[in-house]
Amino acid sequence: MALDADQLKATTPDAVVDARGSACPGPLLEAKKGIGSVSVGGTIEVRSDDPGSRNDIPIWAQKVGHEFLGALQADEGYDRIFVRRGK
Repeated sequence: MALDADQLKATTPDAVVDARGSACPGPLLEAKKGIGSVSVGGTIEVRSDDPGSRNDIPIWAQKVGHEFLGALQADEGYDRIFVRRGK
């Protein structure tokens, strides 16, 4: 279930994966590594300036049983993508 922007802004992730400066598929690979650093039910925030991440990460999350919570555009020009670990 995607959260609205206010809920996302209030979300404190359990881990932050900074994939800025990494081109596709780098941010997705970093997300895959990062999700393992949190327990089931935990949340990661993936920071990415690659435009493909907004599509790739939600698709991956759904495919492998995690929950895509939503994405925000940071003032600095990168995406903040939130995923809750499902398994």
